[in-house]
Amino acid sequence: MSEQQIFAKCAWRLIPFMVLLFVVSFIDRTNAGFAALTMNKDLGFSPTVFGFGAGIFFVGYALFQVPANVILERIGAKRWVFCILAVWGLLSASNALVQTPMGFYTVRFLLGVAEAGFGPGMLLYLTYWFPRAHLARLTAYFMVAIPLSFVIGGPLASFILGMDGGAGLHGWQWLFLMEGVPAFLLSFAVLKFLPDSPGAAPWLTSGEKKTIAARLATEEPPGPSKLWQALRDPRVLALGLANFCFQASGYGVGLWLPQIVQAMGFSNFANGFVMVLPFAAGACAMILGGRSSSMRGERIFHVTLPWLLAGSGFAVAAVMQSNAIVLAALSFGWFGFYAAYGAFFSLPSSFLRGTAAAGGIALFNTIGSFGGFFGPSLFGVLKEGRGDYATGMAAAAFGMVLAALIVLAVGRVLAPRPVLVAA
Repeated sequence: MSEQQIFAKCAWRLIPFMVLLFVVSFIDRTNAGFAALTMNKDLGFSPTVFGFGAGIFFVGYALFQVPANVILERIGAKRWVFCILAVWGLLSASNALVQTPMGFYTVRFLLGVAEAGFGPGMLLYLTYWFPRAHLARLTAYFMVAIPLSFVIGGPLASFILGMDGGAGLHGWQWLFLMEGVPAFLLSFAVLKFLPDSPGAAPWLTSGEKKTIAARLATEEPPGPSKLWQALRDPRVLALGLANFCFQASGYGVGLWLPQIVQAMGFSNFANGFVMVLPFAAGACAMILGGRSSSMRGERIFHVTLPWLLAGSGFAVAAVMQSNAIVLAALSFGWFGFYAAYGAFFSLPSSFLRGTAAAGGIALFNTIGSFGGFFGPSLFGVLKEGRGDYATGMAAAAFGMVLAALIVLAVGRVLAPRPVLVAA
């Protein structure tokens, strides 16, 4: 079997299962946006309360990413991801018990803590299996779970919210309960389907394991290998700042999007189906962008150009009055937003190795995750202060443009270091 076939075999064994886990993760992370369609009225939550609660998830998520990735490297992916899924499934379901703003804040924060190790952990895990030439494409395949979670979760939420009154529970309570259970059940599947490394994979021959090890050894990045070196690396910090702006914009619009669509006059049932279009476009864009980046061996412009398109889409949505034009602009915005995922999230692994990769990737995600708190919270404050969603979408447009400019500056300043544009 050729080297290419061996890596293809690994991808087919791992990526579909990883995508499934990430879909469940993002549904549990963002279903508060759909629950808000009825929960906010039932519990008397103001826009500021909801925005803060939706965003505080990312504070817990940010604070625990670096230690979580270091733990994964030391005890192995299988046992650590099992623990992560089991705990976050139970916490996600416990959102159904929330009755007060403080209860909402607490559960959302703890859910962020529980999920902290999964996303960055899986980015690190990919580096255990695949050379850098494959990472942009495979990272995009893995992260296609993000828009797919809205494509699947939107219609699913529409049906579950319709269960309002069943067994004396509100529809939003059923939503949290029914969408928290899959993570807990899948945690046991992790023990069977997620080997710690190629050396522990029972479906690889000894020759295939040696081929993978040899190829990865020849592609070791020339960057730092020690944890503290990575945490001080200006490239990591600058990309983390770009990630902050990126996630602030994405989660700011994404977590409020069900309510934006509701304000257009769509029913709660139709809401989830209306949202399918922009996120389906985003899923296609993510795959196309990742493949293009890998084929051309280029990353910087595969990030900046789509993000400028995203900023333009959100800006148009902020100023137009026609619902049809706003939805079309948001679709273009999400297309650009997701097209850059594979290239952007594979950047840190292109110049970090060993323990530095574990800590550097986690720090990059940690800084970005604070954007996930800032964006929805700011959106809520702007909504309550201005009474509409236009200002929030304009802020998201600004964030996307700023993120693109930061990545472009990093690429220009550090162009002599080929790791930033390596495929």
